[in-house]
Amino acid sequence: MDELFDFTGKVALVTGGSRGLGREMALALAARGADVVITSRKADACASVAAEIETMGRQALAYGCHVGHWGEIDAMVEAAYERFGRIDILINNAGMSPLYDKLSSVSEELFDKVIGVNLKGPFRLMANVGERMAEGEGGSIINISSVASLSPSPASEPYGAAKSGLNALTRSFAFALGPNVRVNGIAAGPFLTDISKAWDMPAFERRAKSTQALGRGGRPDEIVGAALYLASSSASFTTGTVIRVDGGSV
Repeated sequence: MDELFDFTGKVALVTGGSRGLGREMALALAARGADVVITSRKADACASVAAEIETMGRQALAYGCHVGHWGEIDAMVEAAYERFGRIDILINNAGMSPLYDKLSSVSEELFDKVIGVNLKGPFRLMANVGERMAEGEGGSIINISSVASLSPSPASEPYGAAKSGLNALTRSFAFALGPNVRVNGIAAGPFLTDISKAWDMPAFERRAKSTQALGRGGRPDEIVGAALYLASSSASFTTGTVIRVDGGSV
């Protein structure tokens, strides 16, 4: 194994790790030696991914947690430290981007949920875990953002606003937690995860051909390379930045 991508002895915490991009990143880290904490709202789905990781000879902790609720976050982090004694890599991947027919139909409750999962939760996790990293041996934090944070994205206004805030936190925490902790983001484009099942796929495919250099949606495993880079020592001089992994979206 290339030593730049050898995570033996490291512990990663991946939110939204039971499916989609989170699952791919968790499995990729485990395949390269990391023990992994898998968390999402569905504990049974987390347990399924944890079982996959354990077949690789790594340790895994499955924990059901709603990242929009700080009390649940704090309990989950305590459980992770009790089990492993450390967290070296934090990936804030959990997110939600609900569909709605028009802006005026977005309720206050829905708006608050979007902000809670995409912005409020990552803030608490970075504060809680990041300070421990900074006081210890350091670490890497990766925030999964979206191209909706960088350019106008109709029908995802609350989501785009929350992810824009996450980009700002990425930069702020890089300074707050440096030099021992690196904090970076990935602005993900349209990936064909479970969420894409709700899309009008013929319309998406037509749009992708004119708005993306690659002309298609991403496979979930195509997030892995960027995540491994940012988590690893090969990114030792990379912090406070947001990398686009979006198929060349305009």
